[in-house]
Amino acid sequence: MTESRSAQTIAAREWGKLMANQCILKFDHICKSFSSTKALVDISFEVNRGEVRGLIGENGSGKSTLSSIVSGTLQPDSGIMYFSGNTYKPVSVLDAANNGISMVVQERGTILGITVAANIFLGKEKLFLTGGLVNHKKMNSAAAAVLKDIGAQWISPDAMIDNISFEESKIVELARAMYSNPEILIIDETTTAISQQGRKILYSLVKRMKSQDKTVLFITHDLDELTQVCDTVTVMRDGHFIANLNQSEMEIDTLKELLVGREITGSFYRADYDGKINQDDVALKLESITLSDKIKDITLEAHRGEILGIGGLTDCGMHEIGRAMFGLTKPLSGSVTVLPSGKTINNPGTAIRNRVAYLSKNRDQEAILLQASIMDNICLPSLDRLKKLNFITRKSERQLAEKWAGKLNVKMSSLSEYCYSLSGGNKQKVVIAKWLGNDSEIFILDCPTRGIDIGVKSAIYRLMEQLKAEGKCLIMISEELPELIGMCDNIIIFKDGKISAELARGRDLTESGVIQYMI
Repeated sequence: MTESRSAQTIAAREWGKLMANQCILKFDHICKSFSSTKALVDISFEVNRGEVRGLIGENGSGKSTLSSIVSGTLQPDSGIMYFSGNTYKPVSVLDAANNGISMVVQERGTILGITVAANIFLGKEKLFLTGGLVNHKKMNSAAAAVLKDIGAQWISPDAMIDNISFEESKIVELARAMYSNPEILIIDETTTAISQQGRKILYSLVKRMKSQDKTVLFITHDLDELTQVCDTVTVMRDGHFIANLNQSEMEIDTLKELLVGREITGSFYRADYDGKINQDDVALKLESITLSDKIKDITLEAHRGEILGIGGLTDCGMHEIGRAMFGLTKPLSGSVTVLPSGKTINNPGTAIRNRVAYLSKNRDQEAILLQASIMDNICLPSLDRLKKLNFITRKSERQLAEKWAGKLNVKMSSLSEYCYSLSGGNKQKVVIAKWLGNDSEIFILDCPTRGIDIGVKSAIYRLMEQLKAEGKCLIMISEELPELIGMCDNIIIFKDGKISAELARGRDLTESGVIQYMI
């Protein structure tokens, strides 16, 4: 009997050791608040070695706050984290990286004004000192090796980070993260910013981490991607832990219900297939637009009461055309005209005065002022309209901001809250609110649902239908074929800087039928 109990005790100890070895990261009653907003409430769960753990939740659920605490960007108000069995309290991103945890964020995480190599080795410059100065040749050589290792050898180490694409800058962040040889890699909505080539690199690195018995925390709003990439998933809602699911339990409908706390049925997209528009009611016209040697001689029209889709691969030229429509990029030749006034759009000021709105794909850098309040952001395009005898009262600003923040259901502590503290979905609501507040008639929407949860995404689609019904002109630039097919009356496909196809809405229009014009 004694021997049996002794054997059981030894077995229990060995099992305990095994479990300790499996658990690499543990959250124990983590709490975090921003003013009156409770971002995290008593979060407790564990993540194991060799696991790709999905982390999902609607915008504002707390998932990015939690990952920021793990990566050392934020500090918890209370609770304890354990990493490899030891108490873990990172005080900075560099501290977290030195401990074996790296993170790639959704928005731009590179430093402008320096090279690709300098970004990869940020904080590690001492490795390349020669006579007290940085040996850039040595640094570039090392950066080239890192880029080649992850499959991105086409990116030049000595290129200025300002001169490469947003997608390539995300790949540079991946290179920087992998150079640190992390035990845990946190991917925060990164796939929304990269095309198929970038995703191929990212997925390959995820598989590499798993094969090396290392761990990936994978934050995404794409539930199909989640089920394909992740072994398990943790669901969060309104700052609370909701559930852990293994792969066999990761049914799409189940995940949707856990995300929003209620059953979701039906499609996100338009139910109708009537794509008819008044061809004579042109709102915006591009004539023979040339932006570069690659993007040239582009002519197209967008109409009132139309949702015009523009699609293609990331580098096909469609994003640059969107910028030209708003006057952010000046054409080498050709013109952008608002009708019926006949005004030429040659700068953003002219666009705004002619009721043209633009939602940039690069939200944090171009669409919103992070260090300004919600009220200031919403009122910015409407300042001229708010003037009375050359004065603008705070009352008029507050009334405008209250109206549109309320209509868009922006989750906030107050209108004076700074936008940097908002979730991605609520930032996007603020961006939309400022253009609605300016009575915009033409909306240029560049990837409007990028990094947005299913609830906010559905709300944006319903708003687009409403604006279409009101006779507004909507131009949606997107890398996501399902939303182009599901929402648009007509779709223009770009390939290598040229229009390769113009497709009308219809029941028979499929992804495979569209993608042939993109590749």
